[in-house]
Amino acid sequence: MTPQTHSDLYTTAQLRAAEAAFQAAHPKISLLQRAGACLVRHAASLLARKKGARILVLAGPGNNGGDAWVAAAGLLKDGHALTVIGLGEQTFGEPAAKSAHAAYLKAKGEVRKDLPKNVRFDLVIDGLFGVGLSRAPSGAFADMIRIVNELRRSQGIPVIAVDIPSGLGAETGIAFGEAIEADRTVSFIGLKPGLFTAAGRDHAGEVFLETLGVERLAEPVSASGILLGADNVRRLIPERRHASHKGTYGNVGIIGGTDGMVGAAVLAARGALFMGPGKVLLGFAAKDAPVFDPLNPEIMVRRAEDLIGDAELAALALGMGLGTDRVAPRLVAAALSRTLPTVLDADALNVIAATPSLATLLAAEGQKSSTGAGFEAKTPEKSRQCSRFVLTPHPGEAARLLAQSSAEVQADRVKAAVTLARRFWSVVVLKGSGTVVAAPDGFYAINGSGNPGMASGGMGDALAGMIAAFLAQGLDTLDASRLAVYLHGAAADACIEHGMAPHGLTASEVIFEARTLLNSRLQEHSHGHTPAAGAT
Repeated sequence: MTPQTHSDLYTTAQLRAAEAAFQAAHPKISLLQRAGACLVRHAASLLARKKGARILVLAGPGNNGGDAWVAAAGLLKDGHALTVIGLGEQTFGEPAAKSAHAAYLKAKGEVRKDLPKNVRFDLVIDGLFGVGLSRAPSGAFADMIRIVNELRRSQGIPVIAVDIPSGLGAETGIAFGEAIEADRTVSFIGLKPGLFTAAGRDHAGEVFLETLGVERLAEPVSASGILLGADNVRRLIPERRHASHKGTYGNVGIIGGTDGMVGAAVLAARGALFMGPGKVLLGFAAKDAPVFDPLNPEIMVRRAEDLIGDAELAALALGMGLGTDRVAPRLVAAALSRTLPTVLDADALNVIAATPSLATLLAAEGQKSSTGAGFEAKTPEKSRQCSRFVLTPHPGEAARLLAQSSAEVQADRVKAAVTLARRFWSVVVLKGSGTVVAAPDGFYAINGSGNPGMASGGMGDALAGMIAAFLAQGLDTLDASRLAVYLHGAAADACIEHGMAPHGLTASEVIFEARTLLNSRLQEHSHGHTPAAGAT
C-alpha cells in the first residue's frame, strides 16, 4: 500500500488486502496491539494528560472490540478508572485481544452490559462496529449508541471512534440507523471514503490517520480515490506572467438567467470574474434582462442566443437559472455541439435528463473529446482522459440523470458520481456534504473543505462560474473542478473564522473570500479537513 499519502482513500477490500499482505510478511507483529496503543495515546491527548479519568469503553464482538480491549487494558494500567460495556459474543480471534481481556479482568477492571447510573465519564471510546457493518445496529447495540450520543450532547463528553464511528458506512458515509457521533475518529491503515461524504463529516469529527506501519508493503495496494486538500490542489492554481494581457487568460461565457432567475446567472458570472479570467460575458435568457451588472460592470451582458455561438469564448458555463422552456433545449444542443470546455449545471442538466436525444449527444460528444487531444489531465496519480464537459449536479439532478431517486444517489455518492462520469464521458461534480469529483475512468476525489453554511441559495451557481474561469485559463476539466470545488469550500470555511458562517452565509460572500484565498495560494488553509497523521 503506497507510497501512501494522507489524502489517499481506500475501499474495505483494499484495506483488508493490505492488512493481510502485511501480516503475511510480518507474522510476529500484532496490528491490534499497535492499534490499541494508538488509542491510548489519543485518549491521553483528549484528556490533556489528566490522571484518574473515568473512561467508558464500548467493545463489540469484532476486531474493533479487540482494539477497544487492548486500549482499555492500557488505560487501566495508566491509572484511569475504566468501565467496559461488552456487547455481543466476546470471543477473541487475536491473541493480543485475548491477552488484553485477561489482563483487564485480572486488574479487576469493571465489565458490564449496561451503563452504570450516576457516573459522569470524562471520555468514551467507541469500539462496537468496524468497517464490515452493512445494516442498522439493533437491540442493545442501537440503545447504547443512542445513550452515548445523548451523553455527548448533554454533558459534552468527548467520544473517540475506533477506525470508523459505529453505524456509519465505511465506503458510503451513510448512517445505517443509530450511529455514533464522534469528536475524533482514529482511522487505521488507511482513510475510508465514508468518513468524508454524506453523513460522514457529521459523525466522524476530526479524523486522524494511523497507518500502523502497513504502508511499507512490497506489493503496493493502490488507493481508490483521494481526499481534496490544500496541499494537493495548490499546485493547480494558474500562474500569471508580467508579459501577458486579458486575452492570455481566456473569455468565459455564462448562459442562463431566464425571467425571475437572473440572479443565478449573475452569481455564476461573478464567481467566474473573481477567479481571474480575461473577460466574462453573461448571456441572459430572460426577455427583460438587465443591461449590465451594477456591482461588477466589468461583466459584459449579451443575449443568450447571441453568446452561445461566440467564437472567442475559451470556456462556457450553461444552465444557472436557465429554465426548461423551448429556448433551453436549443441552447443546450448548441453548447453540446461546440468544441470548447463546458460546464453544464442546474437546468441544463434537467433538460438533458428530460431529453433522450440530448443525453445521447452529450455521451457521444464527451467520448469524442475524451479520446482526442487537449483534454488529458496530467494528475500526480496518472494521465487521465477527462473530456471537455463538467456536469455539476446536486443529488436531485443526479437522480434525474440516472433515473433513480435522490435517496439512491445519497446511499452511495461515490458510485453515483462515477456512474454518471462513465455514462456521459464527463467529469462529474456531485455536490453536497463531501462533494465528489469523478472522472470517466473511475478516479474520484472527495472534497475535504466546506461547512453547513453552504446550504443556501446560489452556492452552486458561484461554483459553476469558478470552474468555467479555471477552464478558460487552461486547466483541464478534472483539475479545474478539483481546484474550484476545494477553493469554494475553503472560502466558506474562512467565512466561519470571520463570524460570517455557518448561519446566514451567502454565495456572494464566498466568492469574495475565494479570491483572497486564491491570491494567498491557500497558504492560510494549508490543512483544511485533511486528516492529521498520527505516529505509527
